[in-house]
Amino acid sequence: MRSPTLLAFLFSLATPSFGSVQLGTRASIPGAWSLLQQGTTGVSGMQLAVVSETKAIIYDKVHHNPLTVNGHVAWAVELDLNTQAVRALNPLSNSWCATGSFLGNGTLVNSGGNPVVITGEYNSTLPFLIDGLKQSLGANGLQGLRLFTPCTDGTCDVYENPTRIRLSSARWYPASVRIEDGSIIIFGGSVSGGFINSAGANNPSYEFFPPKNINGFNGLKIPSKFLTDTLNGNQFPNLVTLPDGTLFVSANQAAMILNWKTNTETRLPGIPNGVRISSPFSAGHVLLPLSPANNYTPEIMICGGSTVSDKVAASSISSQAATSAQCIRMVLNAAGIAAGWKVETMPQGRIMVDMVLLPDGRVMLVNGALTGVAGYGNVGNQVGQSNADNPAFTPVIYDPAAPAGSRFSTSGLVASTIPRLYHSTATLTPNGTVMLAGSNPNNDVTTVKYPTEYRLEFFSPPYMNVARPSYTGLPAIINYNATFNLSVTLPANTINVTVVLMDLGFATHGVHMDQRLVQLVSTLSADKKTLTVKAPPTGPIYPPGPAYLYVVTAAGAPSFGHKTLVGTGASPPVDEAAIAKLVSPFLAGRCLFLPGMVSKTPGPSVQVVPDFLGLAPSSGEGSDVATDVIPAWGSQRSILQVDSASDSDLDSRTQNQRRNRRLS
Repeated sequence: MRSPTLLAFLFSLATPSFGSVQLGTRASIPGAWSLLQQGTTGVSGMQLAVVSETKAIIYDKVHHNPLTVNGHVAWAVELDLNTQAVRALNPLSNSWCATGSFLGNGTLVNSGGNPVVITGEYNSTLPFLIDGLKQSLGANGLQGLRLFTPCTDGTCDVYENPTRIRLSSARWYPASVRIEDGSIIIFGGSVSGGFINSAGANNPSYEFFPPKNINGFNGLKIPSKFLTDTLNGNQFPNLVTLPDGTLFVSANQAAMILNWKTNTETRLPGIPNGVRISSPFSAGHVLLPLSPANNYTPEIMICGGSTVSDKVAASSISSQAATSAQCIRMVLNAAGIAAGWKVETMPQGRIMVDMVLLPDGRVMLVNGALTGVAGYGNVGNQVGQSNADNPAFTPVIYDPAAPAGSRFSTSGLVASTIPRLYHSTATLTPNGTVMLAGSNPNNDVTTVKYPTEYRLEFFSPPYMNVARPSYTGLPAIINYNATFNLSVTLPANTINVTVVLMDLGFATHGVHMDQRLVQLVSTLSADKKTLTVKAPPTGPIYPPGPAYLYVVTAAGAPSFGHKTLVGTGASPPVDEAAIAKLVSPFLAGRCLFLPGMVSKTPGPSVQVVPDFLGLAPSSGEGSDVATDVIPAWGSQRSILQVDSASDSDLDSRTQNQRRNRRLS
């Protein structure tokens, strides 16, 4: 659709013209930070998400990790946040450079990926196997959708069923975000791997999961002119759900508002000073805290990036190229957009920086490099295989509520000694620490300079060393506008507290999908023992799904963040016609096929369907897929059945999926 003019868009905004966001009356605890290196991950931490109060999930790519599962190398784990113990998970397809978002019912969806490009086997006695079939190249993940619903008994695993649950098109380096009905949008990326996007590899479109019949596309991908205009450097675009239900999108040197309900793009002021902000020139981005004090007016912040051209040969780029120290903020209302981006300067330039929201409203900038670009194996003077050099070891704290000129600080911060470059991650944890994982600017597991990194680190802010509030009574589900009471225990001399609801997001490549902090309206009783809290007013302000609630003292000390589900807890809407449209090009009658999957006791031979994952089946391979369920869509209904089998006939993996992945 043709975009409306920016002027018309500005006048259509109903949000009052307030200034920059505030988190209410609060401070931050002064003092020194501490850093603890504790635990290893078994797979490198390319993708990271907290899934419960005690667990996180890590996705990697298929390569020669030391951890194994079911006779093959592992590329995903569940991590215990308290003990750092890991449990190998068993996805089918390669999650390399995928994105991730939670559905409204709490299921994590990992979207996209790539074929496996390494060769060889883990060792001579432990080849790469998938359910008994030797597959040196594994399963192509470009259209993969990997579902994980957290559990407490240690039996949950990644669920894949590409016959009905897959992307409509191939996506490498996409972004995703949860929207107001609890479904997710998967946006952009490439149809094949590579250092930088190109017209031939570009996937200038977005789609929904579960699929939607919207704008006339009925479950298939929806075109985006923005993703054509922002070539070449537009992989892993920045995506944010705004309080009016639209999306903020930025990539390369451009930004826009996307109304996904009408497929309308409205351009915003471009990124100033020639800075590029998306992969391989990766900047960090964050939606600053939303507050009822200014009617939840959104403000976006983007830090770092590069001024390197996206049109030159990779071999002409240097690992010593300067990175940008620019940070920019823009209030997304009429006055803020008219004023444009406000520019600030970090203490150092950075690329691949993670921007992590803290419960007190500040932002931690951590990880990344001072020179070069993202990726590996491309620039003319690689360090090992890394396209970047000079790791950024010391974090920076940014206080969005402080006066301009005094918002950045390194006071009290301790430097890490572990390089966290390409394929590293960071996240806030429920107890308030910031966890760092990963780094692997290499094709495979290696010990060269900037090696494959498995060590975990935990940054502890000063608030971890003072008396902190605690509470009980958080409902498992809090619907919009609901009022609930918390029983609180507050540190001595506490005058007042603020309640914040946080989405800890999904982190990969310096991009944090869905990360969010929303201040809630709350009242503390006269005896300071009961806190009456009102849930978020609407889905666009806090999209339905997982949330962690922190009670923060006026001095800046947060409680532990207990988990709840915002909304009804129900699965997002399902459009069967859109699903049928999506799968119809690939299914013929009753035939199903997943590359590399055969049962232990093959059934009658059946026709193999076209290979929608891009891997041609070997001659003579058949399919023996039994009745199963669609776990994220809220009901138990059969997918297309080829040859039914009882649980006793199925391998342990399939039995486990049937037993543990049925959702209500």
